[in-house]
Amino acid sequence: MLVRDVMNPAPVACQATDAVSDAVKLLKRNDISGMPVLEGEKLVGVVSESDLLKLLSAEEEGGLWLPSPLEILEVPIRDLIRWEKLQAGAEEAGMTKISDVMTENVFTVGPDDMIEEAAAIMVRQRINRLPVLEDDKLVGIITRGDIIAGLGMEASEVEED
Repeated sequence: MLVRDVMNPAPVACQATDAVSDAVKLLKRNDISGMPVLEGEKLVGVVSESDLLKLLSAEEEGGLWLPSPLEILEVPIRDLIRWEKLQAGAEEAGMTKISDVMTENVFTVGPDDMIEEAAAIMVRQRINRLPVLEDDKLVGIITRGDIIAGLGMEASEVEED
């Protein structure tokens, strides 16, 4: 079975100059967890939920901390300050450009590649989606779910024979 048989031929994509907040809206509206990133029509990266979550990771303070009786009053204040930092970080993250958070080293497949090859790349690279390029132009996207669905179709065809 070929990639073209199971790929989505109309992938949702964003531009590298788009704001993170716009990309998040696209992901949510289309119920997807990642998408190709373009500069014009050229594929320059992929952005996933994991890339976006990295923007919100709060700095962790290391070590074991046991409060003294006086510091017990300080705990709520410390938590409030941490919350305010996280909130400010979330607001700043929304204004960040996708090009600042996207994954640039993108693995791709062609529409005439076998789905087994696409599956092997996904497993080996621990990724969930592959942009499909033909003549350096984005013509589709294939996900793990697409491959599973394709294998299911193939299995049901064998059972019917």
